[in-house]
Amino acid sequence: LAKARAELDTDLAQAGEKGWGAAASIVKAVAEERGLFHRGHRALYEVVAGLVRETGDEDIRRGFAVASDLHINFYENQHSHPWMEASIEDIERFVGRVEALLSSGP
Repeated sequence: LAKARAELDTDLAQAGEKGWGAAASIVKAVAEERGLFHRGHRALYEVVAGLVRETGDEDIRRGFAVASDLHINFYENQHSHPWMEASIEDIERFVGRVEALLSSGP
């Protein structure tokens, strides 16, 4: 996430990709800890859906949707700086929410 923030002023596509990477990595960490399959985008969405069912926290789903949008933006490079900055803030909140679900906590 620090790298995503740093890239905001130099390369918006890279900032977004680093945001996606942070979101995907924390989902994979939770999946790994729980013994869940997490290889590929579809599997990550399934893990996220399970976390939403478990917690009732729809913001987890919304946060992962923002992460997916950032991943798409890596290829399209269509978002403005304000959009990307707000999206990185969303990812920071998402990572915090999901990190709290790890058995070791944040």
